[in-house]
Amino acid sequence: MNSLGIDKAPEDTRVVVAMSGGVDSSAAAALLKSEGYDVVGITLQLYDMGANAPSRAKSCCAGRDIYDARKVAEDIDIPYYVLDYESRFREEVIDDFADSYLRGETPIPCVKCNQTVKFRDLLETAHDLGADCMATGHYVQRKLAANGQAELHRAADANRDQSYFLFTTTRDQLDFLRFPLGHLTSKAETRALAARFGLEVADKPDSQDICFVPDGKYARLVEKLRPEAGEPGQIVDVDGNVMGDHRGLIHYTVGQRRGLNIGGTAEPLYVVKLVPETRQVIVGPKSALAKHSIYVKDLNWLGATAIDPAGIEVEVKLRSAMAPATATLYPVADTPGQARIDLHTPQFGIAPGQAGVIYQGDRVLGGGWISTQEHQAVAGDAQVASTRHATSAA
Repeated sequence: MNSLGIDKAPEDTRVVVAMSGGVDSSAAAALLKSEGYDVVGITLQLYDMGANAPSRAKSCCAGRDIYDARKVAEDIDIPYYVLDYESRFREEVIDDFADSYLRGETPIPCVKCNQTVKFRDLLETAHDLGADCMATGHYVQRKLAANGQAELHRAADANRDQSYFLFTTTRDQLDFLRFPLGHLTSKAETRALAARFGLEVADKPDSQDICFVPDGKYARLVEKLRPEAGEPGQIVDVDGNVMGDHRGLIHYTVGQRRGLNIGGTAEPLYVVKLVPETRQVIVGPKSALAKHSIYVKDLNWLGATAIDPAGIEVEVKLRSAMAPATATLYPVADTPGQARIDLHTPQFGIAPGQAGVIYQGDRVLGGGWISTQEHQAVAGDAQVASTRHATSAA
């Protein structure tokens, strides 16, 4: 077996590397080339920025990135292709991003991009090119279980871990994917690696924005694509009292406190819920944000066995930056692809459209999209609260 776990000599092993033009994917490509693999670089042209191309150093996916990726490919002497995925990206990611706001959700377009354009469509292209595997610069680890089954684990560097954004990776995709940087313990190691190979991108800043919203003004883009998302409405408290007016649901998300322009209340108010049907923003005290139980849909399960109906003990991340919280996971009877997550400690500001990613230790067991089915969540909260009351009484 070679270092990628494939029973071939490196020079006989073709690896397609998804190259974004950043230091991570560039370092991954250079490392694999140095180990003797037959490396092919591919960059996706996702949209045409045209005259709107940003000049800010921390924006990504602009024409500069394609230039940088091409230069790296030339420097390490590998074949390189740019594929036009603009129409796919617009349909699968940008349109979905806009539609999510119409549904009162807070979307994660990077996950959708990985789920569709990158780890579905690009993997098909890699197969067409005769690749034995595809590598990316993501900070996650692929490990093999005792039975030889591939598992998804967090990166060695907890500060760079990107497993939250890859929870939709399927078993078949995981068999084909490789993550050469997942074992590194700091970004400094990646930059040192790139410098060792003489790559000009070694000191390139990390991208921090949504690639198709490089100026950070996502509401303006959504309103352009879906004008109805910018229609004004009422701000209503949890008791139904009208507190004021808002300038469009796209400007609000669950858990938000600033920008409500409501004063004179006994305690600070937060966005508790968005109701697209009536264009209402529901607000309440922080306590109204507390959730003991949530539901996720479109569950991608990577566990070795099915979820025990009696529940399994897990950790869960409900936002990319949060620390994992302990919870119990249950399947939803007669509803494939859904699960209930009972949180051991209530969590605040849980927004529909975000992801609930499930872990046991460093292993990713899967995840799903936080559901907007309020009646289920309310019932779950009541059930958990009742159970805890009975336990404490005993």
